[in-house]
Amino acid sequence: MANPLNTLRFPLHGERLIEASAGTGKTYTIAGLYLRLLLGHGPLIEEGVDAGQPSAHERPLSVTEILVVTFTE
Repeated sequence: MANPLNTLRFPLHGERLIEASAGTGKTYTIAGLYLRLLLGHGPLIEEGVDAGQPSAHERPLSVTEILVVTFTE
């Protein structure tokens, strides 16, 4: 079983893929990550090579700077 995604601690840099079955909260998760980007929220990364680095951008992003794509097979 996979670990649940913690949207408050998830790094916001680069590209991210959220893949899950129907009814698992993908839309809720995407909305939470999108809101964090708009607010500029990002705690320090706690583990790994990037430990101690911020997990968000240097400034809050605007709506025109965020691309969200969803699709159904």
